[in-house]
Amino acid sequence: MRGRRAVVAAAFFAFLVFLFFGISAKPLTAHAAVYDPRTRVIENQTTDPTVDTDPPATGSMADRTNISEPGTAESPEDLAELNIANTVTLTYDNGNGTLNGALRILITLTLISLTPLLLMMMTSFTRIIVVMHFTRQALATQTAPPNMVIMGLTLFLTLFIMEPTLTQAYNDAVIPFENGEMDQQVFFETAMQPFRTFMYRQTQTKDVRMFMDISNTEWNGELEDIPNIILIPSFVVSELRTGFIIGFIIYVPFIVIDMVVASVLMSMGMMMLPPTTISMPFKILLFVLADGWNLVIGGLVKTFY
Repeated sequence: MRGRRAVVAAAFFAFLVFLFFGISAKPLTAHAAVYDPRTRVIENQTTDPTVDTDPPATGSMADRTNISEPGTAESPEDLAELNIANTVTLTYDNGNGTLNGALRILITLTLISLTPLLLMMMTSFTRIIVVMHFTRQALATQTAPPNMVIMGLTLFLTLFIMEPTLTQAYNDAVIPFENGEMDQQVFFETAMQPFRTFMYRQTQTKDVRMFMDISNTEWNGELEDIPNIILIPSFVVSELRTGFIIGFIIYVPFIVIDMVVASVLMSMGMMMLPPTTISMPFKILLFVLADGWNLVIGGLVKTFY
C-alpha cells in the first residue's frame, strides 16, 4: 500500500513539474495597438508583455483601455480622446436646484436599503412582532405558527395601521414634490411630519425626557422641539415596553395551566414526565375556545387608536 502511494505521489509530482515548465516555456505574445503621439497613427505590432514593458507586465497589452501612457494629455479633450479619464458627472437640471431624474432614481435605490430599518423604527412593526413572539412562546408551540407566517402577518398589520399615515405623507409631500412645488428639504420635512405625529402619540413622555437629559437638551413638552434623532429611539423604547406588558398579560393564563398540570402530575407521582408536554394540548384548546387570535390581534391593533 505504501509503495503504491509513493508511486502515485511521484507521478503526480512529475506531472506538476511538466505542467509548470511546459507552460513557462511558451512566451506570451499579443498583438497590441501602439499609439504614436507624434504621427497620431495607431500601428499594430507583436509584443511580449513579459519583456517589452517596464516593469514587465503579467497580462496582455490587448486588455488595456488606454492607447497612451497616463500623464501625456494636456487638455480635457486629450483625456477624452486617450480614454484614460474615468469620471462620473452629476448635472443639476438647468441649474434650478432640483436633481435630475437619473440622480433621483439613484438616491431612491440607495434608500431602499434603509427600508427595513425605517420599517422597524418608525412604525408599529416593533410592538406587533414582540407580541406575536410572546404569544407563540406562551403556547409552547416552538415553530407554530412559522416565522414566515408571523412576519407576513406583522407586515400586513403594520400596513393596515400605518395606512392613514402613509396616505397623508403621500398627499402632502410626494405629490407636490413630483409636481415641482417643493424642494428636497421641504419634501423631507413634510413627509416626516405624519410619522412624527404617529410616533409622538405612542411615545411616553418619560422616554423623551430621558433622551433629552442624556443629550443635555432643553425641552418644553412640545413635539416641534423634539429632533428626529431623539424622537425615534424614544418611540422604540416605548414600543418595547408596551409590547412586553401585553406579552405578560397573554402569558398569565397559560402559566396558570402549567402550574395546574404540574401540581396534578406531582400528586400522581409522575415527576419524570415534563409538565409542558401535557399542558400544551390544554393551552391550544383554551386558545382555540377563547378565539385567541381574534382577541390578540384585535386588542393589539386597538392599542394604536
